[in-house]
Amino acid sequence: MEVSTAMKRDWIATARTLSEALPYLQRYDGATVVIKMGGHAMGDDGAMADFARDVVLMKQCNVNPVVVHGGGPQIAEMLGRLAIESTFVDGLRVTDEATVEVVEMVLSGRINKRIVQAINAQGGRAVGLSGKDANLVICEKAQKTVRDPDSAIERVLDLGLVGRPVETHTEVLTTFIKSDFIPVLAPVGAGRNGETFNVNGDTFAGAIAGGMRAERLLLLTDVAGVRNAEGEVLTQLSVADVERLTAEGVIAGGMIPKTETAMRALRAGVGAVVILDGRAPHAVLLELFTEHGAGSLIRL
Repeated sequence: MEVSTAMKRDWIATARTLSEALPYLQRYDGATVVIKMGGHAMGDDGAMADFARDVVLMKQCNVNPVVVHGGGPQIAEMLGRLAIESTFVDGLRVTDEATVEVVEMVLSGRINKRIVQAINAQGGRAVGLSGKDANLVICEKAQKTVRDPDSAIERVLDLGLVGRPVETHTEVLTTFIKSDFIPVLAPVGAGRNGETFNVNGDTFAGAIAGGMRAERLLLLTDVAGVRNAEGEVLTQLSVADVERLTAEGVIAGGMIPKTETAMRALRAGVGAVVILDGRAPHAVLLELFTEHGAGSLIRL
């Protein structure tokens, strides 16, 4: 079969890309990278397969991925199917005993095993865990304080079984990584008195990354990254930059929990945190193995 000129150009471009990736492959050789997946990749089969393939490629290149996933929409769907009503306090879902049972069932069961299966289908060796396994993540009850805009009086909201990680015991993850497995973690934590806690996925991923002193924490989301006042994506930020932009109101809304997670992880010893668009094809590989990356990188 005669090979067209266009096909030859594609092959040359592929070879050039692989060659240019060498210094980055060397840089991350043996490194631990915690990836919080969510958004688009969670709901689309094709995106899930692409993500799984990229994770397996990372492992093949001797990078050690640890995957943390969320599942808010799937939890809400299951609660509706089971006719379990949710109550909200200032827009935050209260997690009671009935709700946390559904949370654990959906996160540790349906979603976790779907991701494990997707990675295995691409030739990887994934294993699913939650924060309750081997006391991986110990939590205390999270508290949310709000200030009344009129009286300026603060009050503490009771969110039920929503957890705040206070300890991580990551030895089990190290054991799996050394055995060539890819851990996939559901953000469900254990309490000291036998409680089961629902933990925000970004918060959980940050705690894991800090506990492992990961080289990178990648927070995949459905936005391109942190933007400045003009709407431009900022590719490099320091903690001081984040604090200033937050005080100015530029960083606001749903981006605040992500940047707060990033700052906690950095102070716990993570090399850098990247907030990147999980909708972009091969976003993880672009961030790790190309010169320009794919999101907003935050350092101390």
